[in-house]
Amino acid sequence: MYEALKGRLATLKNNRLFEFAVIAVIIISALEIGAKTYELPGLVNTMLVGLDWFITVFFVVEITIRFIADSDKKHFFKNGWNVFDTLVVVVSLIPVNDSELALLARLVRVFRVLRMISIIPELRTLITSLLKALPQMGYVVLLMFIIFYIYAALGSYLFKDINPFLWENIARSMLTLFRVMTFEDWTDIQYETMEVYPWSWLFYMTFIFLTAFAFLNMVIGIVVNVMDKESRLELQACEQELEQNREQQLNEQIAGLRSEITELKQLIVKQGGHGTSNDAS
Repeated sequence: MYEALKGRLATLKNNRLFEFAVIAVIIISALEIGAKTYELPGLVNTMLVGLDWFITVFFVVEITIRFIADSDKKHFFKNGWNVFDTLVVVVSLIPVNDSELALLARLVRVFRVLRMISIIPELRTLITSLLKALPQMGYVVLLMFIIFYIYAALGSYLFKDINPFLWENIARSMLTLFRVMTFEDWTDIQYETMEVYPWSWLFYMTFIFLTAFAFLNMVIGIVVNVMDKESRLELQACEQELEQNREQQLNEQIAGLRSEITELKQLIVKQGGHGTSNDAS
């Protein structure tokens, strides 16, 4: 009975309509959270409380279905996404009206929107690729910091008397350079220093080229490379899973044929025995 229930729940979990229903509830949860940031009439607030309870119960049922339908429950919580989903669902059970835990409950309900990532495989691939790219991007960030530090020191020495608010020390100089790198009114800063040092445009042009163009393209290249590797690994995993399913179906068919052959042999033996007994009589 349990195996039959497990099979039905597995079929339900892999059903596209069920996945769309989960995504729809996540979207409704996001809209419900956004609606609570407005001043609403009492009746609407009461309806939102009921909707919040429905969403919470739905997520509890959904995570239970996923757990029961999983073929290897020992490894269910070894998956980081399953742990994240379970924590969000469990903490969502905290009553919002509790004065001590109300803030925590509201914050966790905001994070329920992140469950969209665990449901949609493409988003999981993006996040996994980004996390795996972080170690490689660390060296790029370190090199960028060195460039920032050198240019901030030069800017502080050269432009401190022009505008102390922007170039007073190396910390403020780095903040100013970050503003330049993000193109936030950087031309105003450049024209201000060019009134004293006409060649200072070279300072900004080289800095922008090294940071906004070169390093940004390096980061994009690293992320795209990791995403390509992750996509290939996921494709290989899907192919292996399909191959395993085919082998399992083939083995089941072979086992079925063997059982039918065995039953057929037994039937032939029984018929042969009846025929011998009739001849003897």
